[in-house]
Amino acid sequence: MNDSSGRPQPLDFEKPIAELEGELEDMREKACSQEIDLSAEIAALEVKLAEVRNRIYENLTPWQRVQIARHISRPFMLDYLNEAFDDFCELHGDRLVGDDQAMPGGFALLDGRRCVVIGHQKGRDTKENLERNFGSAHPEGYRKALRLMKLAEKFRIPVVSLIDTPGAFPGIGAEERNIAEAIARNLREMMSLRTPIVVAVIGEGGSGGALGVGVADRILMLENAYYSVISPEGCAAILWKHRKHAPEAAKAMKLTAEDLVGMSLIDEVVPEPTGGAHHDVRSATGNLKAALVSHIDELEALSEEEMLNARYEKFRRAGQWAE
Repeated sequence: MNDSSGRPQPLDFEKPIAELEGELEDMREKACSQEIDLSAEIAALEVKLAEVRNRIYENLTPWQRVQIARHISRPFMLDYLNEAFDDFCELHGDRLVGDDQAMPGGFALLDGRRCVVIGHQKGRDTKENLERNFGSAHPEGYRKALRLMKLAEKFRIPVVSLIDTPGAFPGIGAEERNIAEAIARNLREMMSLRTPIVVAVIGEGGSGGALGVGVADRILMLENAYYSVISPEGCAAILWKHRKHAPEAAKAMKLTAEDLVGMSLIDEVVPEPTGGAHHDVRSATGNLKAALVSHIDELEALSEEEMLNARYEKFRRAGQWAE
């Protein structure tokens, strides 16, 4: 969602930037409409804006990155699919119960290479969010994703998974249709899938809902995405008994891309434009596409046995151990 100027709606911590941008726009309009030379004042304001922008974005807290990851204008799975992939052919249904609009998937071309793409899709307004269930997939979504991954294995083409979910849907119906089993089965099957798998966390990486399509040879994260076992608000409610402590929880949880690459839980941090992917979708898409192509190239150079052994060892090494 954008403001009246067409810029993305600013978050609370971005308001100093938005105010200066507004002042700069007003000054330029005044100089133009009244034919006044305000070049010195404009230049000074541009310098100040650059300083404020750098100060804020170079010192983002984990909680601020969570807010960026959830920004309503941030590109979603289908935005990246439309920009980075060609000839997308969506497939529907899990062949058991039905389809799940929160988990689109199908065949596509990535840099001329045929692949299967799956991922979570959110909505930008109430109608879309109801259709997409706010990006929280049902059991049918995970079973559909597995069906598509098995097709990728059959045709020996890579799997690309784009994660952006607050978590799997926890409703009664989902429990009755055994969502825990659907996610657990995906974990098992993805570990032994005989074709390359590359995952990218593009926004929110929420718990088992993310892991259900998150077992891979390579795991990437966009710079302002987050990946965690629980939301900061949920963690704060448990440990501090109040959601207002979400900023402290986000810091303690080590959920940012920088934290996770430092712990070797992910393989690469994909850079975003200053302020987040929603400020320059084309640039963000280009960065993600280049990273996906590079990792798939590396994986396809391995034998099947080498790839599967490396995938197994990757997850065996996960975590930090202390005696």
